[in-house]
Amino acid sequence: MEELYNGVLELLIRHNQAHLLQFYDELSEASQLKLLNQILSINWDQWAALEEVRAAQTPAIYEDLSPIGALDWELFSEEKQQYFTDKGWELLRQGKVGAIVVAGGQGSRLGHEGPKGTYDIGLPSHKSLFQLQAERLLNLSQRAGSRIPWYIMTSPDNHQQTVDYMIAADYFGYCAEDCIMFEQGVMPAVDEDGSIFLSEKDEISLAPSGNGECFAALNKSGAIADMKRRGVDWLFYYNVDNALIKVADPVFVGVAAHYNNPIATKVIDKAHPEEKVGIICMKNNRPMVVEYSDLPQHLMFEHNSEGKLTYGLGNISIHLFRRDWIEQQVNSSIPYHIAHKKIRHVDVNGHIIEASKPNGYKFERFIFDFFPWAAGITVLKGKREHDFAPVKNKEGEDSPQTARELIYELHRSWLLKAGASLDEVQGPVEISPLLSYAGEGLARET
Repeated sequence: MEELYNGVLELLIRHNQAHLLQFYDELSEASQLKLLNQILSINWDQWAALEEVRAAQTPAIYEDLSPIGALDWELFSEEKQQYFTDKGWELLRQGKVGAIVVAGGQGSRLGHEGPKGTYDIGLPSHKSLFQLQAERLLNLSQRAGSRIPWYIMTSPDNHQQTVDYMIAADYFGYCAEDCIMFEQGVMPAVDEDGSIFLSEKDEISLAPSGNGECFAALNKSGAIADMKRRGVDWLFYYNVDNALIKVADPVFVGVAAHYNNPIATKVIDKAHPEEKVGIICMKNNRPMVVEYSDLPQHLMFEHNSEGKLTYGLGNISIHLFRRDWIEQQVNSSIPYHIAHKKIRHVDVNGHIIEASKPNGYKFERFIFDFFPWAAGITVLKGKREHDFAPVKNKEGEDSPQTARELIYELHRSWLLKAGASLDEVQGPVEISPLLSYAGEGLARET
């Protein structure tokens, strides 16, 4: 034990983090060993590079951008739309499609105790986000006659809660073998001077290191091997907080498979220049996403000859990745982004401090930073009212209320198209995903 301690102490001194052992002598032997092993589990070579990034704090500047072309579903002929739809369904029938949901967040901003996927947005059915998504997958898998594996990426903060929730719900009727839950990676959180926080006297403060860890986590967990065993060629990626998400959308799958680029992404037109969504564009002849906060004002408001925003294709985190390409990227080095956050920690006196304002930094990687690594990308324009109802804020924009209203309006339009009268679709209208995935099967029986 003493030899282990001395080795760890030497390592920490080299990286200016010796304070992590400040309470070592107060700990039980089990807690001492826990702390030493946690320190050794950090990739210190990577940490040194991150410290350079944190110290520099250089804001991203994007000037040499160019617009990217996008396919518009509405502009395809009926014949072409049917071709893409049939192609997507054929891949689903063959078991070539899987889905991954990024579900590492907690519902604290929504006033909800527990993982965000367990949140009830207030529909008449009171179904959680997870249940709505599970039922959409059930609908597709039953109609396709083939199992669609559902990979659920959690975080250390909510993994066990998510597992317990899904077991208690019996996976909402989905096959337990097809629900594969695994944790994303973590990185230490630091104070504003670059010192790593302790969350307890025997525990480093570790924070989820972003959805950009997805490919590495898929590989480490064995999920990529599972995909290969099942014969999955395409992985549908989405965020858990999108209440309108069409999981494993056959239409999108068909378009992606036809063009066969390593990545396909679905976008929507920004509602206004300052909408807080990233935009997809080109830089150095490679696709990339620029966060709204990093887009220069003159580009944010620039319009093209058609009067539309030049950089108006909003990233809504709906992607399809070719599995063989994912395998090639598991060890690719994408950048870390720095987030200024409120971080709970132990102070020098051993007291727990609940931060009331941002007091440190977390390091995150983003999935879209893989985009420039792709030789080509398929960009498909969707419709906000069909594809995007994020639940991020308790009230106002992107809240449960706005998500409910989008669902009601969409389901109301399905019923009107199926022959219902206006009088029949007044008030909240919710259609179970088990009954209809995208408006089909609702015609009135005669």
